[in-house]
Amino acid sequence: MTSEHKQSIHQNQPLHTAGVSLDKASAAVLMLHGRGASAQSILTLADELGHPPGFVYVAPQAAGHTWYPHSFLAPIETNEPWLSSALAAVDATMQTLGEAGLSPERVVLLGFSQGACLALEYAARHAQKYGGLIAFSGGLIGPEGTPREYGSSLQETPIFLGCSDTDAHIPLARVHESAEVLERLGGAVTKRIYPGMGHTINRDEIDAAQEILWALG
Repeated sequence: MTSEHKQSIHQNQPLHTAGVSLDKASAAVLMLHGRGASAQSILTLADELGHPPGFVYVAPQAAGHTWYPHSFLAPIETNEPWLSSALAAVDATMQTLGEAGLSPERVVLLGFSQGACLALEYAARHAQKYGGLIAFSGGLIGPEGTPREYGSSLQETPIFLGCSDTDAHIPLARVHESAEVLERLGGAVTKRIYPGMGHTINRDEIDAAQEILWALG
């Protein structure tokens, strides 16, 4: 695989939007879909979140409907170069929002499943003050024992982590570890574990996400 192709896996993919137009937005939710899903599918959550005034919802599309090929618990190098390309796609979307006048403090990162893992890893690697960080069924990326020395600070970014205690894809221990790491990075973390829920999103999680969005709006 050439160096150029390594950097272009998820680049030049569509960026889908909902809510107000980007040029009129006062805040944004950057939404990251899960494995096998699409930007359009994660954007359907915009209706559930209640459309706070002035919000634009933006969702980049992963090439082949997956951000990286293996489990988020696999050795990081086995998910390269897809993972680096995925993180670059999130960064490019953040830059697009910035060019529209939306600073990171006016952007909420939100993801489900593989998208939640990507959102958490991006925020940890690019720690700064965000409008919010919402992870439905996700955790920081890498195998057990991965160093979590990200540096910088999330500066009290409101963070919500929601997951089942029986999620077949997300070990409960990784959710707890992720919450601890994000707190060490200066995030204001709310963690909720739902008994027997499985790999999905429930109403309580949507309500928690709404609180973050409406507080920003």
